[in-house]
Amino acid sequence: MTVRYRPELNAISPYQPGKPIADVQRELGLERVIKLASNENPLGFSPRVREAVLQALEQANFYPDGNATLLKEKIAEKYGVAPEMVLPTCGSDEMVDLIAKTFIEPGSQVIMAEVTFPRYQITSLMMGADLQIVPMKDLGYDLGGFKEVLTPQTRLVWLCNPNNPTGSFFTRGELLDLLESVSPETLVVYDEAYYEFATHPEYPRDSIELVQKYPNMLVLRTLSKAYGLAGLRLGFTIGHPALLGLINRIRNPFNVTSLTQAAALAALDDEEFLARTVTNNNAGKEYLYGQLERLGLPYGKTEANHIMFDSRRDGQAVFQALLRRGVIIRPVGVPRYSTWLRVSIGTAEENRVFIQALEEVLAELAPLS
Repeated sequence: MTVRYRPELNAISPYQPGKPIADVQRELGLERVIKLASNENPLGFSPRVREAVLQALEQANFYPDGNATLLKEKIAEKYGVAPEMVLPTCGSDEMVDLIAKTFIEPGSQVIMAEVTFPRYQITSLMMGADLQIVPMKDLGYDLGGFKEVLTPQTRLVWLCNPNNPTGSFFTRGELLDLLESVSPETLVVYDEAYYEFATHPEYPRDSIELVQKYPNMLVLRTLSKAYGLAGLRLGFTIGHPALLGLINRIRNPFNVTSLTQAAALAALDDEEFLARTVTNNNAGKEYLYGQLERLGLPYGKTEANHIMFDSRRDGQAVFQALLRRGVIIRPVGVPRYSTWLRVSIGTAEENRVFIQALEEVLAELAPLS
């Protein structure tokens, strides 16, 4: 191709989402397929959402509120912040891209973990970052390793807590220690996509309060996971108005649709649905722990809605063998963890079907020596 493009793209591969159910059905001729690949809510979404979306549909011919005023006010009230400290986006993915475009220049030092949400790496490389990748420590973030590579010139630090795909977490004390070590000129992006699922007493549940003390910190949340709105794409960021103001300069003016705003307003009001989601997740987590132990497979304890486990076999081969049985999960895709996969926690029936299929695959594929 003769058309010129950004040379940074040479180091980037396209993001690979979890395979859709319809694709697997069509490709393999299967009637029943369960998807446990993308950390989606197996219970669906609040029944209030359907009614809100149908009502909003009546005005789909109008542009949405580009400021998302009512949604900002709802989120601000729920989390005890001012509306100007809230910025909704088309999922957290859009905010990750906007942050990279706003704060990273060619040669900027950016720090992230070895195994974490891949969009951090893709967007950082896109902007020409000098990427410092810190190896994992027992499937968790090594924040001590982060501190070792920090410099006063570090532009940005990506954090995911609980982490995707490992499900591990770091404590409030560890987070505070890192925040105290970071220059006030360094942006700390703290992604809490799985916040609602975390139950460990040492998990830092007061992250939004920390924004008041650390104005160089942005907290990302999403309604894709616990609230079940993955298909409508709604994330929001809480941070200092000056930081959000910079991001807002390049945000698309109508990035959150009217339907999504209406759905989010309804979803945030349904605490009963959220509680059922967390209860289902906790029960599924304990079931899968027990079954993986029975099968003799190592796994990581999780504070999220997914579990990373070691198949002791080639991860891609396990992935394909499960696909043939109508079960979609996801290989981790990091060379050092080539035998590891991530499975989302589903309904009780979906979890049972996954374990049954996994047993068959383990019998079919020989372990790696």
